[in-house]
Amino acid sequence: MNSISTEIRHSQNRAQDFADLEYRRKFMNLTDADCASIRLIKDIIDCELPIALDVFYEQVRKTPETNHFFSSEPKIAHAKQAQQNHWKNISSANFDQNYAEKVHTIGSVHAKIGLEPRWYIGGYAIVLDHLIHSIVNECTPKPGLFTKKPAISMEQMGNALASLCKAVMLEMDLTISVYLEEAEKARQKSRDEVIQKEQAFVADSFGIILSEVAERNLSQKMDKELPPAYIPMRDNLNGAIQSLRETLGIVSDTTETIDITADEINSAAQNLAHRTEQQAVSVEKTAAAVEEITATVTSTAARVAEANTFVNDCQNITEQFGVMINRATAAMSEIERSSEAISKITNVMSNIAIQTNLLALNTGVEAARAGEAGSGFRVLAQEIRDLANRAGNASKEVKELVETSRGQVLSGVSIMGEAGHAISTIISSVADIGDHLKAIAQAASEQATALQEVNNAVSTIDQGTRQNAAMVEKTSAASSDMAQQARQLKGLLNEFTLE
Repeated sequence: MNSISTEIRHSQNRAQDFADLEYRRKFMNLTDADCASIRLIKDIIDCELPIALDVFYEQVRKTPETNHFFSSEPKIAHAKQAQQNHWKNISSANFDQNYAEKVHTIGSVHAKIGLEPRWYIGGYAIVLDHLIHSIVNECTPKPGLFTKKPAISMEQMGNALASLCKAVMLEMDLTISVYLEEAEKARQKSRDEVIQKEQAFVADSFGIILSEVAERNLSQKMDKELPPAYIPMRDNLNGAIQSLRETLGIVSDTTETIDITADEINSAAQNLAHRTEQQAVSVEKTAAAVEEITATVTSTAARVAEANTFVNDCQNITEQFGVMINRATAAMSEIERSSEAISKITNVMSNIAIQTNLLALNTGVEAARAGEAGSGFRVLAQEIRDLANRAGNASKEVKELVETSRGQVLSGVSIMGEAGHAISTIISSVADIGDHLKAIAQAASEQATALQEVNNAVSTIDQGTRQNAAMVEKTSAASSDMAQQARQLKGLLNEFTLE
């Protein structure tokens, strides 16, 4: 598993190095065309590089700061061969993943051996100086008739030299970045080691007194000689132990007082709980009685309201009946007036019958005088006389009937008048009963409302009393727990050594 994790981490680092390489190439504008220009002078670089490295290592041998990195000729030969192999990537302009890994390795080695970037930069300056002169000398046209024409033009040579400088600068940038990164890791490691040593020193110096404190022994103090930087810490520790000792002494005295007070509070709370429980029972009985009275008054109010509604309905029906009697009385009055009119009409008809009878008589007399010629008039006069007699008889009968009806109507009008007066008296009495029932209903409603308020108040008192009882019970339990905890705290404090 560890080997797999290490391989994954290395793979991620390689990918990061290659991404960083591409980013730096893009910033330096080292394009594919520049890489192609470098390849135009690859043969010159490969040919002249050993000579340039010889010049470089000659300078290394003469410099004391660099000579000790290469203590023998075999080491120089090995380093020279490694550089030649690495420069093949530069001369071929092959800046791939493999190149990024090699550069990272070179920077790491330089950081480990302590080769500062200035010697690395100076070495590239020596090598690049020789290579540039050799490239210019090789590619510059020579005077003479049979001189060989250069392989590249002056413009191509300029592009190749500029691209080679970019590639060398890219090489130095990557290597120095790795060197600085590794150097920072080394400095961080050194700081961590210093911190660890300092932590070990502090733990050894303060460990004894802190272990005594961990064992609840506060009677000791630290008298060990320490460097000046740790003297304030020692004094602060001794002061903290002394302050804790004094504080725990005060807490110990306080717990004794709390223990006594908690017992007194517990006893008082138990008495209060008993009295509150009795009060809760009394209030509960009162609440039940008030609730029953409230239910009774509410029921009475409801029944009175129903009776009031019934009386209102009776009053409405009675008033309607009174209206009907008034209408009947008015109708009988109209019948009485109609009877009088009919009587007058019958009188007229009786008079008409008498006159008709006289007319028929005269007609008969005239017909007798006329003799045989008036026989037809005699028959007509007789018919008229019979008709007048029948009309007179009918008029007499109608008159008698009208007189009888008139008497009955007058009797009915009198009776309806008495009934109307009685109905008016009943309506007035029903209205009075309705007013009394309304007053009773209003009083019952007010009593029900008042009793409901009393019931709510008693319920609130009952609920509050129950809550008080529960609170007193909790207070009693809390005071008992406080007394027990005070005793436990006192037991814990007794485990500390204060003197």
